[in-house]
Amino acid sequence: MSTAARPPQPQRRLTLAASIVGAGASARAWNWPGTKWNRFADWEHYRRSAEIARSGILDAVFVSDHPALQRDSSRSPGHLFDPITLFSAIAGAVPDIGFVLTASTSYNSPYNLARRLASLDTISGGRVIFNAVAGFNPDIAANFTADGLLDREDRYRKADEFLEVVKKLWLSWDAPDGPEPTGPLWDETTARVIDHHGEFFDVRGPLNVPVGPQGYPVISQAGASEQGIDFAGKHAEIVYAALLSKQAALDYTATLDAAARAHGRPADSIRLFPGVNVYVGDTHEEALRRHEVTNGASSEEELIARFLDEQRALNPALPRSIDVDKPLKAEWFAPQDDQTRPVGFSKALQDLVRLEEPTTRQIVRRVGEVGGHRLVIGTPKEVADALIDWWADGAVSGYNAHFPVLHEDLERFVQQVVPILQAEGVFPTEYDSPTIRGRFGLPDPRTARSVEELG
Repeated sequence: MSTAARPPQPQRRLTLAASIVGAGASARAWNWPGTKWNRFADWEHYRRSAEIARSGILDAVFVSDHPALQRDSSRSPGHLFDPITLFSAIAGAVPDIGFVLTASTSYNSPYNLARRLASLDTISGGRVIFNAVAGFNPDIAANFTADGLLDREDRYRKADEFLEVVKKLWLSWDAPDGPEPTGPLWDETTARVIDHHGEFFDVRGPLNVPVGPQGYPVISQAGASEQGIDFAGKHAEIVYAALLSKQAALDYTATLDAAARAHGRPADSIRLFPGVNVYVGDTHEEALRRHEVTNGASSEEELIARFLDEQRALNPALPRSIDVDKPLKAEWFAPQDDQTRPVGFSKALQDLVRLEEPTTRQIVRRVGEVGGHRLVIGTPKEVADALIDWWADGAVSGYNAHFPVLHEDLERFVQQVVPILQAEGVFPTEYDSPTIRGRFGLPDPRTARSVEELG
């Protein structure tokens, strides 16, 4: 849809984050010509990525976490430094930019993580988003326990209790404010014991870090299973998702609204923030070639062959022989009960095939390499229009953008695409709030606590 023909804009502006994981989203990023091959292990690489993102007024930079060395030795490690440590260093070096950092509810203690995140949120002035993941990879589990990976039901029960505890801790000690107290610095009314005793955790509290500048870090979630959606409905303020069609995004928004209402929260409590892989070229054809070459393919036919090989390894129902110019069938891409790959990626691909019936030739230009996020390929104007399209129709609040090669493709996005978004009036030309809650239009949890106490 052209920006000139778009319907009335939503009240909230478009929000944008940039993934700065490793050397970039492409398998070839680590040894891209003209770059430092081991920059994925170089702190300056991440600092510079954050500086570029800030120059484009992007809301945040994103780092996922995978506390295990990945098995694929043909590409650079995507997850290296501890995200809290990394973002603590960036917070001191780069102003304004926010941080989406991933941490596991399965392999952390609530008090310790609450303290570390509250510290970073206070030090940075309210720039932290906590992306809570329950953990799905047995390689990670093996680094923390000999008991193996918990099943999905247990993981989410533990995650639910974990979030209950950290939210109570974050609000347990009111920040000293106003005139110097005449009595004790705090008492039982301002530093409150939470006395949590549950299935997985026993935590007394209070936290020894006061309530932060935005109440507490914004809570993000990424699981698309039935349990993950219920968890999001109860706790999430932002949902990071794999979505490949606009109708699927609209449907998912409605699903999240229903999940929020089921937990007594207002509809529209959750901001949908899907991943998108961006390839920009001076012409559309140049952008297509960049998509091929950064993925190590010499042609579209090679992209097709690789896609089919990968999908056959994941989906036993996929036929051995497929006409690449005929529509695919949704039943070929059904999520498997025993899969370790995130359910959301499988569902996104199946939904795209079900809703739009693309051919294999079409789908390789719609599904990205990073887990299966949406591909946006084209000139700066085409990319901007594609991003505005879903947002203007109310399907999403914004995007977490992945770039094939860092810093090259992030820089091009900031210099060529962001100015178009700004000219269209959908993205700011300066930071409009010091906190992430302000930028995303999210409520202060201290207000909700006050209502509960009065009610």
